[in-house]
Amino acid sequence: MPSSRSPAPTEVTPVLDVRGASKRFAGVVALDDVSLRLAPGETHALVGENGAGKSTLIKVINGVHPADAGEVRLDGEVVAPVSPRDAQELGISTIFQEINLVPLMTVAQNVFLGREPRARFGLIDRRGMERQARELLRGFGVDVDVTQPLRSLGVGIQQMVAIARAVSLRARVVIMDEPSSSLEPREVEVLFGVIRRLRDDGVAVIYVSHKLDELFVICQRVTVLRDGRLVHTGPLADLDRAQLVAHMLGRDVAEVERHGVTSFGEGREDRTEAPVLEASGLIREPVLHGVSLNVRPGEVVGLGGLLGAGRSETAKAIAGAEPLDAGEVKVDGRTVRRGSPIAAVKAGIALIPEDRKAEGIIPQLSVRENITLAALPRVSRGGLVSEKAQDELVETFMRRLRIKASSPDQKVFELSGGNQQKVLLARCLCMSPKVLILDEPTRGIDVGAKGEIQALVDELAEQGLAVVLISSELEEVVEGADQVIVLKEGAVVDVLRGEDVTEDKLVGTLSRG
Repeated sequence: MPSSRSPAPTEVTPVLDVRGASKRFAGVVALDDVSLRLAPGETHALVGENGAGKSTLIKVINGVHPADAGEVRLDGEVVAPVSPRDAQELGISTIFQEINLVPLMTVAQNVFLGREPRARFGLIDRRGMERQARELLRGFGVDVDVTQPLRSLGVGIQQMVAIARAVSLRARVVIMDEPSSSLEPREVEVLFGVIRRLRDDGVAVIYVSHKLDELFVICQRVTVLRDGRLVHTGPLADLDRAQLVAHMLGRDVAEVERHGVTSFGEGREDRTEAPVLEASGLIREPVLHGVSLNVRPGEVVGLGGLLGAGRSETAKAIAGAEPLDAGEVKVDGRTVRRGSPIAAVKAGIALIPEDRKAEGIIPQLSVRENITLAALPRVSRGGLVSEKAQDELVETFMRRLRIKASSPDQKVFELSGGNQQKVLLARCLCMSPKVLILDEPTRGIDVGAKGEIQALVDELAEQGLAVVLISSELEEVVEGADQVIVLKEGAVVDVLRGEDVTEDKLVGTLSRG
């Protein structure tokens, strides 16, 4: 059975010591007497299902939320930061899962935001700032023009900029919330190298990730939360993957080993029907160069490629969210007007974008409003929204997708990242789409929720939905797709089908010049 004991004392004075932290929101217990200790130079995994309390604990530590009970000690001294910036000044730096930088500012300005190097007369040393930013990022394996606006870069590069900024603050504690969710395998190795350097310098790292394999590579200890409570803490080497998942889900190890995590595509038969979606010759200079793909009923087509290959651009072009210079999109043989999201929705195309915070959820609206946003015509008569029809729709999808919220009226920004993703999926399914495009659908989602979403997509495909799947995790693309369209620099370089849909084949295609 999982242990509910607090972390055992260590011989070394902990650099961070959280004691009995508790937090409630509108009567809902988010944290219940949770403790966490980090020794200098330790990389500590913090895991749990979405809604387990990980984000709340992080926000208590970094000053976003005051704790209702308990205390936080840094190097033995009680601290009570009132904001992330206050926490930074104390020595606690956080890299959030959703990138909290300024898109309109340059890369260099973001790296040194609030602590710009000064020249004579107190003026900002722009050249010196850009030189330092360039050198810092090159140390992370990132070679970009630091004078360009941050928004001009891909999400993965933006994440590396956020990591570089946090590390450059010379903190005593660095909290990394899903730092690898947008990174390619090569960039993950660079990230691990940075963490090892921090460890050698005596910096403690809290590492939050749903990619369990990463934890066993980089972390020494682990703390598991479930439903806001501490259920296990100790050396990670004492657990195997099944035991760790069992702690997270509150199930027996034998049950976890017996059922595992469902994968996309399991048990689907080959389809021979006419394509539901036909995209041909999609051109948008300078990012897309004649991309074509077909998706049949019940088929999952993966888009493979590295960051910048044109995967998300292809998805947005099909969904009408990006303009096209040339090319055609058809659904059930009918041409969809280019560059029109409304036309794409009417044709039956639904898109879950890569960046759910910037392009998906509407944070200040409720779970109910976010889910039914695209389905208002279905639940309205004479311009008036039927609350009964709205409630029935919301109840159905909250139950089906196991969305964890205190009520349908809870603000969606208060939910965990995984539950926000489920809300977006519910919104798409409310539209009864013919084509579902999933751009990084399991990014930042725990192992339990990932299995639920994968099983649901598999079920939808069995029912005849055409699915386009994009994921930075090669294993997910290979396991989930019936065929994979491989993109490089905005062009199709290979199409893998049947037995050729393997990680080796995909990596081999991507590695060719």
